[in-house]
Amino acid sequence: MAWVAMDRAVKHHEQYDGNGNVKLWRKNRDKLHKEICAKGFNKRLNSFTQSYGSKLLDASCLRLALVGFLPPDDPRILGTIDAIQRKLMKNGLVQRYNTAKTRDGLRGDEGAFLACSFWLVKCLWLIGRHEESRALFERLLALRNDVGLLSEEYDAEKMRMLGNFPQALSHLALVHAAFTLSGQWQPEPYRGNT
Repeated sequence: MAWVAMDRAVKHHEQYDGNGNVKLWRKNRDKLHKEICAKGFNKRLNSFTQSYGSKLLDASCLRLALVGFLPPDDPRILGTIDAIQRKLMKNGLVQRYNTAKTRDGLRGDEGAFLACSFWLVKCLWLIGRHEESRALFERLLALRNDVGLLSEEYDAEKMRMLGNFPQALSHLALVHAAFTLSGQWQPEPYRGNT
């Protein structure tokens, strides 16, 4: 997200001719991009990971394609999508991370994080896996309650909502996924050194 902040500051400056040290922002943005690609990607796993040097996956890495950090069809993004589907999907939904292996300070297991599942919907759509994307989107829509609301997480085994309810992030991710599937949105690519 530090990269996103620098990138958006540069884009804001370019669009609105704002004030600020845009030369420094570009330099820091490009340094961050290079560092994240070098230290945040695990070649053995063929995936971006939870932290530098980690062997643990985190579904928040799906956001890398969605914020324009790398194109959705970049081999590192494709590897990340595949790794997350293999290792973090449980009962057809996406876990944020493996709670048994990640020290997050919380006890017990968690449900599927619905925002991450919607992020996967968008990534699948952007790489051309439209049927798979739409099937997951429809599965997620079916989880809504009688008035169309979603929680933060979902327990697919017990078929119940978990966590904060209603959860704005889940609804925001749903709406954004709908825009993506309708062809109304795609990420703006990082141009680097601009």
